[in-house]
Amino acid sequence: MTFEDRKRLHVAIVMDGNGRWAARRGLPRVAGHRAGATAVRRVVERAAELEIGTLTIYAFSADNWRRPAQEVRSVLGLIAAYLRIECARLRDQGVRLQAIGRRDRIPGYLQRAIARTEAATAQGRRLALRVAIDYSSREAIARAAAGALVAGRADAPELIGRLVSEELTAQSGDVDLLIRSGGEKRLSDFLLWECAYAEFYFTDRMWPEFDAADLDEALREFGHRERRFGAVPEAASVTEQAGSVQ
Repeated sequence: MTFEDRKRLHVAIVMDGNGRWAARRGLPRVAGHRAGATAVRRVVERAAELEIGTLTIYAFSADNWRRPAQEVRSVLGLIAAYLRIECARLRDQGVRLQAIGRRDRIPGYLQRAIARTEAATAQGRRLALRVAIDYSSREAIARAAAGALVAGRADAPELIGRLVSEELTAQSGDVDLLIRSGGEKRLSDFLLWECAYAEFYFTDRMWPEFDAADLDEALREFGHRERRFGAVPEAASVTEQAGSVQ
């Protein structure tokens, strides 16, 4: 994969397995989340080294509010601590951070930490790091569609689709590679629209164990995938190209 290819690349990660990693070691779930924050540092540093265009990570979903209140408080506190501790490092590495998702339901201290980090890293050009907090892809799609309708800019399904796509992908583009750790194989309401033609990479590695080598392996496998976007490969025979698509 060339440097130019990496600069255009949008990688998204569902960081799964923190709780199970902790349980297997007889530790409280929050210990797994703390170890997961260390894994975030490793992966962000590697992505910045490779100068990948965009990295979007799933930190806290809208459905995660259903978890025990103590765990929710711990996770949100860890996110705020990560932003506070890593802010200078991100800025120095040329990483521009942006939070996506709702902000009206998260605690004020986390809102302030997000705003400070976004402002401090706004000039970063090496890597665009998007952190999904209180995020639901279904909600994001619904809001984008509602915005187009309220603004009177859409009166046909095709136009609504184009406007929704522009709203959701304006800053990041479509996802090229979706990585999920922890052995599960689902999207969990993460970037549904943007992943329409993403390549998926699933690993049994729990997120606290995930490191730079794992990211490199995912990228190597991605580099061997043939992306068709609904078309046929260039080397396809005339007969294959004439056949119907099922």
